Amino acid sequence: MEAEIKLKLEQLHSRVDSLKDQINTEEATKNAFVMPFIQILGYDIFNPTEVIPEFICDIGTKKGEKIDYVIKKDGEPILIIECKNWKENVDAHNSQLHRYYHVSKARFGVLTNGHIYNFYADLEKPNIMDEKPFFTLDLSNLKDTSLKILEKFTKNGYNLEAILDSAEGLKYIKAIRNEFERELKDPSDEMVKMLVSKFYEKPLIASRMTAFKEYTKKAFSNSINESINFRLKNALDINETIPTKANETISSIDDNSEAPKFVTTEEENEGSQIIKAILREILPTSRIGFRDTQSYFGILLDDNNRKPICRLHFNSANKYIELFNNGKDNGEKKLLNSLDDIYNYRNELLNTLKNYE
Repeated sequence: MEAEIKLKLEQLHSRVDSLKDQINTEEATKNAFVMPFIQILGYDIFNPTEVIPEFICDIGTKKGEKIDYVIKKDGEPILIIECKNWKENVDAHNSQLHRYYHVSKARFGVLTNGHIYNFYADLEKPNIMDEKPFFTLDLSNLKDTSLKILEKFTKNGYNLEAILDSAEGLKYIKAIRNEFERELKDPSDEMVKMLVSKFYEKPLIASRMTAFKEYTKKAFSNSINESINFRLKNALDINETIPTKANETISSIDDNSEAPKFVTTEEENEGSQIIKAILREILPTSRIGFRDTQSYFGILLDDNNRKPICRLHFNSANKYIELFNNGKDNGEKKLLNSLDDIYNYRNELLNTLKNYE
């Protein structure tokens, strides 16, 4: 179902891109872009009891106000759609939809310009539409998570309770992400104070605040860039992790096709830095690579997973270091009572490098 919707939405996006320069009115936007979208959701745009265009909605003393589309299911309105010209910023026009919402009896409202679809609900106050959408669909950036949500709005998949259950989470996750992205671009005083207070005990006077703001911005940038570079390297090395027909049944140290569903822990970072310090005795830092997976944290020579130096197994109650001084196919795990125990295996780590000379 999701694959089918995705294909149709991709085709609609191509249509929007190819026709938009010829579309000059709101009415044309509705006909060319929004009606096909409603069809993709499975509703019959030619059935006036299911998809009602120009639905009259009296608001107080205002008579004859019209909603662009009301979609009904089992005779009940479930979705109202207000359309704008494709050239307009859809985020700036929710006031009209807001007025219609509480008299329409629908639980969800959509504001669209034909390529961005903002979905609203009444999560904060019953029967009063929230100011911010809980879900946004962008035809130019179709994500699997978005398709899963959209499927719940289709005629065959409509599920009021399922949508409401996830809507609050979606709304606040989006809000938190927006705040986080703002902090990355321009760290606030509150963010800087919170971070700096962890290690800086002196009063944070104005001049120091300015300096720490800049440090924080650079720290965020460096962290993100390193994370991106790591994942790019991991993707570029994927050919080394896919077994060929000749060796797909053979288990070896190189078999590691796990998807990067991992979080590098503080202990893994500390352990890797200890190992890096040991290896630096005879090896340039540029030749020491790290590879995190769900089951272990690997330290590699030249960032090549065919040249393992050691692995840190820190994902259980007991922590181990796996050594390869006896060869890459003869890993041996050693129990670590503390991270300092890693220094006990200095000779093994240095001898491992000789295997790859």
